[in-house]
Amino acid sequence: MRDLPIALLRTFMVVTETLNLTAAANRLNKAPSTVSMQLNRLEDLVTTPLMERGQHGVRLTATGIQLRSHAQQLLNLHDQIAGLFQHGNISGKVRLGTHDQYASRALPPLLEAFVVNYPEAQLEVFCDHRPNHLTDRLAQGKLDIVLAEMPANSGGGIRLQRDKLVWVGSSSHQIHKQEVIPLAVFEEGCYHREYARKALEQSNKPYRIAFTSQSRGGVLAAVRAGIGIGIIPLHTLESDMRVIEQGLPPLTETDITLFIAENANEATQRLAQTIKENPLFDATPD
Repeated sequence: MRDLPIALLRTFMVVTETLNLTAAANRLNKAPSTVSMQLNRLEDLVTTPLMERGQHGVRLTATGIQLRSHAQQLLNLHDQIAGLFQHGNISGKVRLGTHDQYASRALPPLLEAFVVNYPEAQLEVFCDHRPNHLTDRLAQGKLDIVLAEMPANSGGGIRLQRDKLVWVGSSSHQIHKQEVIPLAVFEEGCYHREYARKALEQSNKPYRIAFTSQSRGGVLAAVRAGIGIGIIPLHTLESDMRVIEQGLPPLTETDITLFIAENANEATQRLAQTIKENPLFDATPD
């Protein structure tokens, strides 16, 4: 029986998530040819094809689907063991504040990896749609680290990525053509809502608040149902939604920003480093 190297399994798992060699290579900071070579080596070791490559991506074979489940279990166990011995001396509470658009999309795999690699750290996550409220809690010592979307060039924190807000609607509805635009938004205090309001008023475009929620899931459910137009960062656009440009004013740019308490402990610093180094957040300025 031949061993399956952990590095090859990690590459395989990223490919199963992206189903695209180029996208996987970007996340792994490797050349696509290197990713392809590692997959070929893994297939040689298991002696059967794991995926079918095509012009528009890859598709897992039955064996690939089976390996995906077992590989994730093996990697989790490996990381738990490695974390216990390599980072077992790093402990303490880590209080993270963020918007649920990150907590429900980009952050789960990062936080999972952090919990596994730093088993003695005590992670607590606080979600709120008001970035100023999050940074205020940080300043008050109630949070240790904040990942928030701030107005572009607003200063403070570490800018991870430049983004822009867009109007989004359901592919099944045309409510953006209504004379009075119905909006599905977060409650007061959210930059998305405030920017949308100012843009519509400055362009003399009548609107009404049709739906409010404290969560991204609630807002997007209303968008899907055709209740209102939503405002979200472009990088969080979901496949069943479309960007609406015709008839609506352009929206502003934003910065995904990381704030760290001055007296942050070692565990908090490790989480900050994990977030900054992740390909999901490109720290290279535009």
